[in-house]
Amino acid sequence: MNEAREPYLLTPGPLTTSMATKTAMLRDWGSWDEDFNGLTASVCRRLLEAAHATETHVCVPLQGSGTYAVEAALATLLPWDSKTLVLTNGAYGQRMIRILKYLGRDLTALDMGDYFPPSPSQVDAMLADDPAISHVAVVHCETSSGILNPLEAIAEVVHRWDRRLFVDAMSSFGALPIDARALPFDGLASSANKCFEGVPGFSFALLRRDVLKDCADNAHSLSLDLYDQWDYMNRTGQWRFTPPTQVVAAFASALDQHGAEGGVAGRLARYTRNKAVLVEGMRAMGFHTLLDDRWLSPIIVTFHAPGHSNFNFKDFYQSIKRRGFIIYPGKLTQVESFRIGCIGQLFEEQMRGALAAVRAALDEMAIPDGAPRLEDLTKPVF
Repeated sequence: MNEAREPYLLTPGPLTTSMATKTAMLRDWGSWDEDFNGLTASVCRRLLEAAHATETHVCVPLQGSGTYAVEAALATLLPWDSKTLVLTNGAYGQRMIRILKYLGRDLTALDMGDYFPPSPSQVDAMLADDPAISHVAVVHCETSSGILNPLEAIAEVVHRWDRRLFVDAMSSFGALPIDARALPFDGLASSANKCFEGVPGFSFALLRRDVLKDCADNAHSLSLDLYDQWDYMNRTGQWRFTPPTQVVAAFASALDQHGAEGGVAGRLARYTRNKAVLVEGMRAMGFHTLLDDRWLSPIIVTFHAPGHSNFNFKDFYQSIKRRGFIIYPGKLTQVESFRIGCIGQLFEEQMRGALAAVRAALDEMAIPDGAPRLEDLTKPVF
């Protein structure tokens, strides 16, 4: 591999982006100019089309990272007397709990730990037991472990109980199918720098139009009030406050490339192949995935750290980085781990290059294989 090039990002975002996406940022745009307003409108329209949500939802972009959109959507959609059931099995479900506490909204949680998805039957039982629960919030793909949660089955339960659903689809939208015609959700949040392969700088929420119309007095913050953002954009075509113009232009280019690849289906096929190459190669070196195959997502995979006494993640990380790849540390509470992403402008060639870098790092650290400690493989039975 060419060590002089910039490293590939095997992370869940920011991502390695294409040259076309980077080049799109070279133009300056007037934030109130009709050309930029048209670009924003086109981006929003295409995001709604990707979710088959044009007839039922609106797209509201927001300056800032994905967490901004999650907090803004929850603050806007949730009445002050609401109660939310948060389904959590990782850091991003826990983050929604922290957000709701900051917002002063009532909540309860179903915490599945690090290894398992929330069961629709458990959600069913909790909704039956507590009629005060008005909303359910779930992370589609929990990237702290890489687990893919059963969104469709959960949505069916929530709909049957006539409760309202919010989806953190930060790391899934654009690669995993989401169809608003079959998936009843009030809100979905995602970010430019995930599966659509844009760059960081703005996030967005798809919000059910007839629900949003009644949300004028919910938000705690002017900047994060998505009702006000939507209302202003609907009347003027403009962002309320200074938009990240070059980032929006890059995202428009990324959407063009997403369509040329075959949209959601095409992107999912490439990411799925990346995951298969990665998991097969890592297991051949003795590494163990944290999750059983049935829970693995094509977004990011968590591996147990090697159990060898020579292993140190910082040294492992730096060795791989010197060879042109950046991976992610673990984000678990129970065992030592690390994560390798499958998304962004990555193909089989890059995944095999990353595997070679991992093997070289083990050799450099005099570690024969990636086998974890036996005690780290002990986990609850689902």
